[in-house]
Amino acid sequence: MRTLPVRLDRGAADPLGVQLSSQVRELVLGGTLQAGDRLPSTRALAADLGVARSVTEQAYDQLLAEGWLTSRQGAGTFVASGGGPRTVARSRPPRAPQADLITLDLGSPWIDPRHAAGWRRAWRDVSTAPPPRGYPDPRGIPELRAEIADRLARTRGLTVDPDEVLLTAGTTDGLRQLLPHLPTGAVGVDDPGYRAACETVVAAGREVVDLTPGEPIRVRGLGAVYATPAHQHPLGHVMPAADRLALLDSAREHGAIVIEDDYDSEFRYDVAPIPALASLERSHVAYLGTASKSVGPGLRIGWMVPTPDALTALLRQREQTYDMPSWPTQRALLTLLREGWVDKVVRTARRVYADRAPRVASTLAPHGTPAGPAAGMYSTWLMPPVAVQKARAAAREAGFEVAPISNYCRNAQMSGLVVGFGGVTDAELDRALAAIGRGLEER
Repeated sequence: MRTLPVRLDRGAADPLGVQLSSQVRELVLGGTLQAGDRLPSTRALAADLGVARSVTEQAYDQLLAEGWLTSRQGAGTFVASGGGPRTVARSRPPRAPQADLITLDLGSPWIDPRHAAGWRRAWRDVSTAPPPRGYPDPRGIPELRAEIADRLARTRGLTVDPDEVLLTAGTTDGLRQLLPHLPTGAVGVDDPGYRAACETVVAAGREVVDLTPGEPIRVRGLGAVYATPAHQHPLGHVMPAADRLALLDSAREHGAIVIEDDYDSEFRYDVAPIPALASLERSHVAYLGTASKSVGPGLRIGWMVPTPDALTALLRQREQTYDMPSWPTQRALLTLLREGWVDKVVRTARRVYADRAPRVASTLAPHGTPAGPAAGMYSTWLMPPVAVQKARAAAREAGFEVAPISNYCRNAQMSGLVVGFGGVTDAELDRALAAIGRGLEER
């Protein structure tokens, strides 16, 4: 018969019997108690723990009902099923704490601290706004969809009715919802390209066909094409006008859909933002937008403008599933847009990125070649593998993580660095660039 290493707390909110049953259950799941082990009687256990026998009886009755224990008349109470293998406690030398690396990633935006008051105001507004009585509109809050439709017209040249806008929990969520309502067939995705998009396509049971960035897209045999025409992710190319028109012609000819991910198009600082592909063609382009690159990825909110055919099916689906962002998140974004907070954040960030991009270039230009024009919140540079290794090692030693292009490749053979400069301070960026420069200058 095994003694039980349990400890009851009379000051805890949970009753003693619940505490006991929970701890015995954890002992079984953790492997301390194995199938066939005999437990002490309720009387003996109550005496050992200094509690009334009714406490141990209640705990054993619960565990017997759940199937964790079994009772044999005249023999006692035994463990009916065991968890993992028994573990033996071992003393281990303490590990030295490892400082977290600051990641120079592609998706974290610069939010000027001077705009913090507007952010707080938005959430105070959420706290005082009356929540919906039941499930909200499956398309999203009507006022928010109207604000987004207005913003798309102003900044992206895309004129849509608010009822054509559906709120999502970000780009990949919109892609996930959209895929079942697209023509059958494989989905073409750039290689290198957005990793989360590929994972989403594969999870939907679709085949991914590699496309080469910078080359005209061949739609024949594909059900859809996922593209980032305004700023190819992660190389930075802008899809030329002739290639855009050819892609749309091919999509119409073969009955395919172009999924346009317009993830950071507002952050051009060399020229005016490139108009959305969907502004040229609505029937064969599904548009995906996100607040991740302006407000922040943690908010988990975006929007999509599906093709007219897909819109009807998506509405029918969402009326059943209510698959959309939470109401408080939508309400906060509504306030941020209404008060002009998002416009101010974008304008400030655009100026910051315009200042930071040349600083990145001055460090990397002697050692590599830019993969695309300077735009957005990151810069991509082609360079030999040895240089990439040295730069990354030096950056890590200084407390920073910088991604290689290979992280975004599936079958493509490319070597270089993708340096994000949005989610760091100026001082952090300068330290990171100094470290990267030292690594690249090593012989």
